[in-house]
Amino acid sequence: MKKGIYMIGLIITLASCNKATETATSNNTPTSSITVNNLAADTIIGLTPQGIPFGSGKYSFYSLETNKKITTADSATTKWDIGFRGTSIIINGGNSGPGLGGGFVFVGLYNNLSAVPADSTFKVDNAPSSFAIPAGSNRGWFVYDAINNLVNPIPGRVLMIRTASGKYAKLEILNYYKGGVTPPASASDAIKLSEQRYYTFRYTYQPNGSKNF
Repeated sequence: MKKGIYMIGLIITLASCNKATETATSNNTPTSSITVNNLAADTIIGLTPQGIPFGSGKYSFYSLETNKKITTADSATTKWDIGFRGTSIIINGGNSGPGLGGGFVFVGLYNNLSAVPADSTFKVDNAPSSFAIPAGSNRGWFVYDAINNLVNPIPGRVLMIRTASGKYAKLEILNYYKGGVTPPASASDAIKLSEQRYYTFRYTYQPNGSKNF
């Protein structure tokens, strides 16, 4: 079996949305767009006898409010908003944490998204469900290129997030590989495996509770 990437679905069920957004008002003060580089997300530590890569099974937790990685010891608290493990992403709410978090995938351009769509439904993790998507799917944030054994973010996919404290953020995953650079198709499987599961993403957080960015 090819030593490919074992795709794990998002724990939360995220619904795509491409409807018009609300107009932002002048009295909102969201953070400027913040870019996070090389956030390790359960990097691969070995292969099963079948050639399937695996990590330690632990999420990397992140606070969008404080722009900091949160320790595993605080995984049962509301200190974190989003967690990454391979291609799996969880939000602090439902079965995944004690917070008020939820999310969905917005279909559209990050820079053009000025507010949470008025009729949005934020999904929470009530039961594990697969969010791995095949090439050509119109849902989700990534596609897996099975021929070249690579994970590629889909342009125009924005994660809309309700944080653990009930605030709002928009987040775009830019790259899945170390240094923010996807290995070339000609790279060896060993390189592709060792350099994956390092997230580069940007986000904008609205600290005042407004849905406008």
